[in-house]
Amino acid sequence: MTEALLHPSADEAGITLDEAEAGLRRATEALLGLQREDGHWVFELEADATIPAEYVLLRHHLGEPDDLALERRIGAYLRRIQGAHGGWPLFHGGDFDLSASVKAYFCLKMTGDDPEAPHMRRARAAILAAGGAGRANVFTRILLALYGELPWRRVPTIPVEMMLLPRWFPVHVSKMSYWARTVLVPLLVLHAVRARARNPRGVRIPELFAPPRRAPRRKAPSHRKPGWAAFFNTLDVLLKLFEPCWPKALRRRAIARCVQFVTERLNGEDGLGAIYPAMANAVMMYDALGYPPEHPDRAIARRSVEKLLVLREDEAYCQPCVSPVWDTALVCHALLEVGGERAGAAAARGLGWLKPLQELELKGDWATRRPEVRPGGWAFQYRNAHYPDLDDTAVVVMAMDRARDQLRLGRDYDEAIARGAEWTAGLQSRNGGWGAFDADNTQHYLNNIPFADHGALLDPPTADVSARCISMLAQLGEAPDSPRMRAALAYLEREQEADGSWFGRWGVNYIYGTWSALCALNAAGFDGATPCIRRAADWLLAIQNPDGGWGEGCESYRLDYSGYEPAPSTASQTAWALLGLMAAGEVDHPAVARGIAWLLRMQDETGLWPQEAYTGGGFPRVFYLRYHGYPKFFPLWALARYRNLRCANHTRPVHGM
Repeated sequence: MTEALLHPSADEAGITLDEAEAGLRRATEALLGLQREDGHWVFELEADATIPAEYVLLRHHLGEPDDLALERRIGAYLRRIQGAHGGWPLFHGGDFDLSASVKAYFCLKMTGDDPEAPHMRRARAAILAAGGAGRANVFTRILLALYGELPWRRVPTIPVEMMLLPRWFPVHVSKMSYWARTVLVPLLVLHAVRARARNPRGVRIPELFAPPRRAPRRKAPSHRKPGWAAFFNTLDVLLKLFEPCWPKALRRRAIARCVQFVTERLNGEDGLGAIYPAMANAVMMYDALGYPPEHPDRAIARRSVEKLLVLREDEAYCQPCVSPVWDTALVCHALLEVGGERAGAAAARGLGWLKPLQELELKGDWATRRPEVRPGGWAFQYRNAHYPDLDDTAVVVMAMDRARDQLRLGRDYDEAIARGAEWTAGLQSRNGGWGAFDADNTQHYLNNIPFADHGALLDPPTADVSARCISMLAQLGEAPDSPRMRAALAYLEREQEADGSWFGRWGVNYIYGTWSALCALNAAGFDGATPCIRRAADWLLAIQNPDGGWGEGCESYRLDYSGYEPAPSTASQTAWALLGLMAAGEVDHPAVARGIAWLLRMQDETGLWPQEAYTGGGFPRVFYLRYHGYPKFFPLWALARYRNLRCANHTRPVHGM
């Protein structure tokens, strides 16, 4: 877009297109400067205190040599993010979380913090007030059992023999989500052999356990159904009674099956499932079975964990995973929206980096339900061949398709686009929607087993992922009246909330889901007069903050959610709302101009946007993510789209995102 096309007339917020162009250029330069030499982008992915604390405790579980400098930096990070309530939250500024606080306290004590130091006393008081460490979640109690702080009978029984069950059995790992099965399988071995941490410093935390008479009764997770919960709780009691009677030969076979499962999916230095909990459990499994540190499988599993560390001069933390494919694909979309020679060249390099990461050979776990579908997806991480995901694949395909014409790439990407679209369409669930990694992963009764107190054992279809897949199909020319599009659009319509919004499973929250759905409906050819689009746009307009931005808190994931509650504006959520409104044809609405003005006011000296808020979803109510890249590329995308639509005198974008 050349300056000759811009005009200085101000919109109702007092922002001229020249000013928007200036902000856009600053952000573009900053983002181009963050591209890696090989063409990709990757930004930090931060969770809560849990993963950094678990990393330190993993080192002590394995009895590894001391690294006091690293421990000091992780300790500094944990002390900085401690909440005013004395404990640790699940997201910036959030409420006290018992399990995260127990792990953070244990980690700090392990690294040498004095239990009588003020920050430790405050943490201990908050933990005891919540019932003590014995009331923590299942994964925390497993860690405590590994360290001998709790007896294994306080952990739900997960017999390793379940690995030998046929796939038709109601409780089978193939019926669980990808993240659940990769975390659970090595954990089955740890449970079976009653693994024990080495703990060379002999650090214990008896002070975190409230006396039984003082500890409040543990509440049943609110996602459980009473009938199913009673059944599985009874089953857990029976399993505890009969577990000592399992034939030893059967147990050896089951453990061997677990090792086979893990080793087949080790995924090189990117790790089992490419997520920290599964990677750490794999290392501990090999250790518990007597594999020496130099054994190739154990060694590569251990190295994979180290690649998640973020090291700074004074602080350090461990990421739950990395997001290079997701980051690179989204940055490419933003740069394609910006246009111009330099942005286009950078996007072309990014897409060139993405192309060979497509999985075209291996049929991952998704093939259990769709064996007839050819591989063709992209993963979230550098490599995760067994577990590509639909969201990343749809976003990559749309970027490649757009660049194919815009950058005149010829036919170089035709096969990659076709295979990605084929794989995505092949994993559509029976209800018309798409999950993130599997089709029809909807055995909801499994969320009632005692092990699943986080309520996230499954990967059912969600509105945000489904919207992305609809956008991809529509951008590639799929007619809205084709059978699979009719089913998909009907699913999306059913998922709309009464207030006009859509739930955001992987981003916080209804703003994210509504942006995703509006882009899909726009790509499918529906305009702003369509009732569901009109209701969604009205909802976004109604929740705009007085300062011109948009914001939504992680608290919106609570099960008793009864409508939007105001939250401070953030750069990423403001960008999502703006992109959603522009997809609904509202580019000329004064609210859009006010949102653009907010973005320009909030742009910092680097040309990008600060944001401490967590606007990424891991597991609702349990695990949240701060994508450090979101406030860098989403606002740029919104500014560029605003500029393009206003200059071209269009009311709606023509692409799927």
